[in-house]
Amino acid sequence: MDAVALNPTRLVIAAIVGLIILLVLIIKFNIQAMIAILIGALAIGLMAGMPFEQIVTAVNDGIGNTLKGIALLVGLGSMFGAILETSGGAQSIAVTMVKKFGDEKAAWALGITGLVIAMPVFFDAGLIILIPLAFSLAKRTRRSSLFYVIPLLAGLAVGHAFIPPTPGPVLVATMLNVELGWVILVGIFCGTVAMIVAGPVWGAICGKKFNIAIPEHLANQEDFDESKLPKFGTIVGIILIPLVLIILDSIAGVVPAMASIQPILGFLGEPFVALLIATVVAMFILGYKHGYTNKELENVMTKSLEPTGMILLVTASGGVLRYMLQYSGLGDVIGNAVSSAALPMVVVAFVVAALVRISVGSATVAMTMAAGIIAAMPGIADFSPLYLACITAAVAGGSTVCSHFNDSGFWLVKSLVGMDEKTTLKTWTIMETLVGGTGFLVALIISFFA
Repeated sequence: MDAVALNPTRLVIAAIVGLIILLVLIIKFNIQAMIAILIGALAIGLMAGMPFEQIVTAVNDGIGNTLKGIALLVGLGSMFGAILETSGGAQSIAVTMVKKFGDEKAAWALGITGLVIAMPVFFDAGLIILIPLAFSLAKRTRRSSLFYVIPLLAGLAVGHAFIPPTPGPVLVATMLNVELGWVILVGIFCGTVAMIVAGPVWGAICGKKFNIAIPEHLANQEDFDESKLPKFGTIVGIILIPLVLIILDSIAGVVPAMASIQPILGFLGEPFVALLIATVVAMFILGYKHGYTNKELENVMTKSLEPTGMILLVTASGGVLRYMLQYSGLGDVIGNAVSSAALPMVVVAFVVAALVRISVGSATVAMTMAAGIIAAMPGIADFSPLYLACITAAVAGGSTVCSHFNDSGFWLVKSLVGMDEKTTLKTWTIMETLVGGTGFLVALIISFFA
């Protein structure tokens, strides 16, 4: 559907007022994000003077076109992560990596582990599963727990924000219509550098500056029983299945020598097919072969779907915002303003996401709103896949920076690590800003070659 011809000044005023309404509903009145985004989007359409039928069309198209790209991926990813979590796969990677690196370089091991685990496992779950290992290392080495907790948090934040199949970058990639293979490749580069800067490097600084003891109730915790954990190689192999298949599909599309097998790789590398294969493999190798019955495995996978409803609905609401901006013609107005300012789209994407993140606190809402605004701009489809992947990484970076009092992650980390608010701001908040800022800078550098 083409954008209607509305007064540009009225469009801008409608957008500003609509977004203010959205932010006030979330910040001041604690209205659920999905409701707030929908109200804000409808307010924009009504105040801009869009015909009623076009407002309804924008809502329907926003929900349908957004969910068709990510619904299966979020569901399959949740089940895949749940199997990995329940089977002890996350602990297996962490314990093995720490043994290989040794106590002195364990911070690097935890950072890498967090990065890998956060791709299929939600941030909160990964943190709760792995933080006891960080505390056990702190107890054994008699160091501040931040030496090990910060690298773990950085790895989890990177994997959660930059690298599919985690929902955030999948959402942005879907809205921008970019292949996940490119998003994975760019995300790995951005995420690796961000993890190093915000993890082992910043963790060492925090560990020397802040002596945070491990929580008292964990002081006498027992070490992991490694004999009950799945093998390291098995877990890594299963996690790599969807990533390798998706990347091979993208490579086959640009390498002439692979043209003969491109149709096969195109099918296997379709994100939902690749993730389905990985989930089925995990069911058999980590489920049935480790003694789980059909009923037990079904319960684990069904329970994992409970949090996906909120993710999908907030994401769909973001799609409504995107199509409302696009169908009203506001995307063209914003696009023209950005063009006149001569700012790279990667920079614009980061700034928009960062402003929403600082205001609202939710990384999911920041990604959703920023992706909707950027996708509504004219000419987005003309960018190369590599540049679009850089924009995706920039949105991820902006939605990660400056976690503070309005972010649930801030309070989760504060309570689990046992810090006060001031120390959490000086450690966790700066770490999140380093993750997002560093990832954005790497994406910006890559974009110069796109």
